[in-house]
Amino acid sequence: MIMGKVFGTVISTSKNSQLVGYKFMLVQHIENDALVDKFLVAVDGVGAGIGEKVLVATGSAARLALDNKDAPVDAAIVGIIDEKQG
Repeated sequence: MIMGKVFGTVISTSKNSQLVGYKFMLVQHIENDALVDKFLVAVDGVGAGIGEKVLVATGSAARLALDNKDAPVDAAIVGIIDEKQG
């Protein structure tokens, strides 16, 4: 899993029919408690907003997180981080 911060939204006027209704979010990676210069586009499965810290599943786990194993997804936001300990 990847920890990141939602940087913004990605607007798509046309998308695969299996992704209709999902938002695409631009997520900036967090490594060692710091934002780094790495970004990815993730399908939002939990209703995350800009500025929130999130957990992102990648690969086949991303499709499973959306309850649609046939969706063309390789990154999905699966959780919003309220607090990090440690």
